[in-house]
Amino acid sequence: MMDELVKTIAEVEREKGIERDILIEALEAAMLTAARKKKGLMADLEAQFDEETGEIHVIEFKTVVETVENPDLEISLEEALAIEDDPDLQTGDQIGLLLPTEELGRIAAQTAKQVIIQRVREADRANIFSGFKDRKGELVSGTVRRIERGNVVIDLLKSEAVMPYREQVPRENSRVGDRLECLVLDVREEARGHQIVLSRAHPDFVAKLFAREVPEIYENIVTIRAVAREAGTRTKIAVSSRDSEVDPVGACVGMKGIRVQAVVQELRNEKIDIVPWSADPVRFVCAALQPAEVSRV
Repeated sequence: MMDELVKTIAEVEREKGIERDILIEALEAAMLTAARKKKGLMADLEAQFDEETGEIHVIEFKTVVETVENPDLEISLEEALAIEDDPDLQTGDQIGLLLPTEELGRIAAQTAKQVIIQRVREADRANIFSGFKDRKGELVSGTVRRIERGNVVIDLLKSEAVMPYREQVPRENSRVGDRLECLVLDVREEARGHQIVLSRAHPDFVAKLFAREVPEIYENIVTIRAVAREAGTRTKIAVSSRDSEVDPVGACVGMKGIRVQAVVQELRNEKIDIVPWSADPVRFVCAALQPAEVSRV
């Protein structure tokens, strides 16, 4: 049983990348759970990991007494001397008895495994949360694993994320196996675990796609000042430039429209209007309403 449990720990450490200390703690807790099924809840037990052998030892502590009244916590002086062979042992002392792992039994071993699995899942979720909590607003790519009640569950290799129905683009039908690029909208810590929420309908999704395609945006020469979006139909973005020699609209459109077309393709032919931003609200409104002609403001 011990060989099997230790092997499980080694496999999980290698495959899941969870810290060894967390795994050892889980194994100790598992063995204590198994031992309590055998010895009862009143027993004073402790689990210790042996670094040299790679095994877990479960120790039962008992107090040496003249007359045993509680066999779960007490041991007679005569019996204690027979075990410890220590002439200085006297009543009131506490001794530790090493429990043979074979005594824990098959059912207890299965319980130990279940505790390990649960603790590993908790540590796994914590690692996922730690890895994603600082990635809000970033683009990620994953594969559609399943669709549950309208929500799309996406596989991000080491974790699962969900794209709620409200964050999906209307008329954009996703199928199992599709590769999707999404915006990390939120990372929530909930009672059932950590949840990564993705979006393809959020205006920031378009902004991040442009930031990836347009080097001037990445270098902070061109800035996206505002985004308005009706997901699946049309998006308008307003841009400005810190450099008078750089045309912000031209930079986003790219040579022969190659940059904006890359974004349009990702958005599955959603129309995109790029307009120059202006501090003057009159000029800005007129530009934003193009191609409509403004007769009066």
